[in-house]
Amino acid sequence: MASSPQANFGLAQIGQIAVPVADVARAIAFYRDVLGMRFLFQAPPGLGFFDCAGVRLMLDAPAKAQARNYSSVIYYKVPDLQAAFETLTARGVAFEARPHLIARMPDHELWMAFFRDPDENLLALMSEVRA
Repeated sequence: MASSPQANFGLAQIGQIAVPVADVARAIAFYRDVLGMRFLFQAPPGLGFFDCAGVRLMLDAPAKAQARNYSSVIYYKVPDLQAAFETLTARGVAFEARPHLIARMPDHELWMAFFRDPDENLLALMSEVRA
């Protein structure tokens, strides 16, 4: 029996990630000026878009108030975690802790450092360090 196209379907590539924010102008300034991300455009009523190496990040200021914003954690891959940590710290980012080892894999170590944007959304730097 031949397998159907639906049986082989699986989600893979992320096209866009939406992050809820209280103030889109403040969030755009943080992601553009502090994190150094490539700003694409702003759209009404309260949207800001960035390019993250082909994945679009959309900052969304909802029209009506939300009790509490919840967000997925966005992990940004960086080749040199310590250098990225020092650069962002110098720009005023308050990390929750210094970069630290998460796991030792057979061919690399996984290191991360976590921080929050102005709306308390959790973000992280990650680096796969080869031995």
